[in-house]
Amino acid sequence: MRPAPPPTPPDVPIAGTARLGRHTKELVRRVGEGDIAVIDHPDLDRIAAEDLVARGVSVVVNVAPSSTGRYPNAGPLVLARAGVRLVDVPAAPLFEELDDGDQVVISGGEIRRRGMLLATGRVLGLEECERALERQRERIDEALVEFAANTMDHIRDEGALLAGGLELPRTQTRFRDRHVLIVVRGTTHRRDLRALRAYIDDVRPILVGVDGGADAILEAGRRPDMIVGDMDSASDRALRSGAELIVHAYPDGRAPGRERVERLGLPHREVRAVGTRQDLAMLLAHEQGAALIVSVGAHFNLVEFLDRSRDGMSSTFLTRLRIGEVLVDAKGVSRLYRPGVRGKHIGALLLAAALPIVAIFMLSPRLNLWAQVLLLRLRIFGHHLP
Repeated sequence: MRPAPPPTPPDVPIAGTARLGRHTKELVRRVGEGDIAVIDHPDLDRIAAEDLVARGVSVVVNVAPSSTGRYPNAGPLVLARAGVRLVDVPAAPLFEELDDGDQVVISGGEIRRRGMLLATGRVLGLEECERALERQRERIDEALVEFAANTMDHIRDEGALLAGGLELPRTQTRFRDRHVLIVVRGTTHRRDLRALRAYIDDVRPILVGVDGGADAILEAGRRPDMIVGDMDSASDRALRSGAELIVHAYPDGRAPGRERVERLGLPHREVRAVGTRQDLAMLLAHEQGAALIVSVGAHFNLVEFLDRSRDGMSSTFLTRLRIGEVLVDAKGVSRLYRPGVRGKHIGALLLAAALPIVAIFMLSPRLNLWAQVLLLRLRIFGHHLP
């Protein structure tokens, strides 16, 4: 993530190119340094905010409340600390009045194009974001009650998930008795992948990317064995990498990723399943006998579940109950795994030890002569062998 510049005072105008996207995870692939991101993202989460900061946007204009108070979402504070101006203009018709690529000027909370005022919103400054987050943390019990009720609904509706009654097809990728590394685009996935380099080199786990997680695997210098998801945030390069493609289809048969992979002419399989895409990836590995499932970038604590702001996160909680002891977090593996001595290390050690000996023989005339005599005797002995 880029170092945070000093924040621009709210009354100082900022001009830039407007980039519009109702789905922030797709928009971050199109924005660049100095752009003005126009989003529709209630309860802006940390991952989306960090992606926007990493892309170098100067302003984020949100036509939804960046924080509703439902739970302590850290996205607004991430932007404020990075010096990115955040302007909330709830329900403003900017997606109808602006075109992608328009030049706009943000002055305070005013959004103008060619001098014409399009909307007036509210700038969320650093101190306000800090106070709001603190208030939300004090009221987190309300979010926990909502989450618990949602989980109970999923238990009633999706009891087969816990009971192991889901029918999942066999895949080309063979998971039986293998370690599986499932990568989800998260707040720490890059750091976790770096920490797991030795583990990946030694154990050779199956690499599964959940949508944009496939690109994270490629960025780490690896190739995904399987990609699971709606195929909305994975790049064409990732989809064409040769990985087995599993398109997540909902129980009613809808499959948002179907059109894209068909347009690219790529072979794929659709799998109907409840819950999220990462749930499907974990269930596929577990039901086909994976010895260990290592999760990178996924959600492991309650605040992370709430931060995704989706009803489906309750099914993610249930999925973890279903998988049980075979699921571990990448941080745990990186702390506990100690790579053993590999053959290449032994070879390098022997070579390093041999080089000084060879150098001594080469530099000493007497030892050099002795070595030549020894080689000659070995050759003569070799000729007399039957």
